[in-house]
Amino acid sequence: MIKWEGVMPAVTTKFTSDDTLDLAMFEVNIKAQLDAGVHGIILGGTLGEASTLSDNEKRTLVREAVRIVEGKVPVIINIAEQTTKGAIEAAQKAKEDGAAGLMMLPPMRYKADARETVEFFKQTANSTDLPIMVYNNPVDYGIEVTLDMFEDLLNSCPNIQAVKESTRDLSNVTRIKNRFGDRLAILSGVDTLALESLFMGANGWVAGLVCAFPRETVAIYELQKAGKAKEALEIYRWFLPLLELDINAKLVQNIKLAEVATGIGTENVRAPRLPLIGEERKKVLQIIEEGVKNRPKLPDYKNLTLVV
Repeated sequence: MIKWEGVMPAVTTKFTSDDTLDLAMFEVNIKAQLDAGVHGIILGGTLGEASTLSDNEKRTLVREAVRIVEGKVPVIINIAEQTTKGAIEAAQKAKEDGAAGLMMLPPMRYKADARETVEFFKQTANSTDLPIMVYNNPVDYGIEVTLDMFEDLLNSCPNIQAVKESTRDLSNVTRIKNRFGDRLAILSGVDTLALESLFMGANGWVAGLVCAFPRETVAIYELQKAGKAKEALEIYRWFLPLLELDINAKLVQNIKLAEVATGIGTENVRAPRLPLIGEERKKVLQIIEEGVKNRPKLPDYKNLTLVV
């Protein structure tokens, strides 16, 4: 059982300078997320450099995360597979390794049509009892899961329970709410639309810059949930230049640089990615340094009273 709500970091995968998993720094970051009050941990997404990870590395990350969180929050692993058979196997391994749920992309590489995409999700969902969040990102991955497709899925697969809404269309939050009510939880998947999505009724935020700024991210969520919109907006306005580092082809490098600046990560990436250099690096560092210099003083966001 997962409560699909709150801030769920799409955590980066930590690597050593020898290109192996840096499990020590991984633990440092996960503990910082837990201390900040996040509501779940998501592994193996775009930010997690999933396409570069071996099967064994993914399994190691799940097992380590489960050990670190000690049941405090659910550990969710992303499934991004080329075949239905591969997705079913990944779901089975996730269950064996202790994951509490799955985030699922449509088939990779092959641009499946609507019928094929729905069947891919159905077969995978029906092979497991783990709860599933569909990752709907047609901008980056080329396949949209439409509301009609969700209707079919929700009627057939009770364990499909949430959507990571990354269409970039803010009004889609209202369309989903109008069509499905509470049957389909909505988590914003775009950092620069997160607070707007929460104001429109989204249940949570699959966040990127939370990897470097966990307390600020959770504070925004908790403040808006408590009805303190003005206070949430003040922090969000400070945060926006940093959040824009997430909507960029180099989001992994950008966010890892931010993790270095806040002391909870390294900038090691796995080839073909390479660390930023030159003017590109300079511009990103300027944004990060300005953000760190002006970090807002946060209220006691873990003990807020609801504004009625």
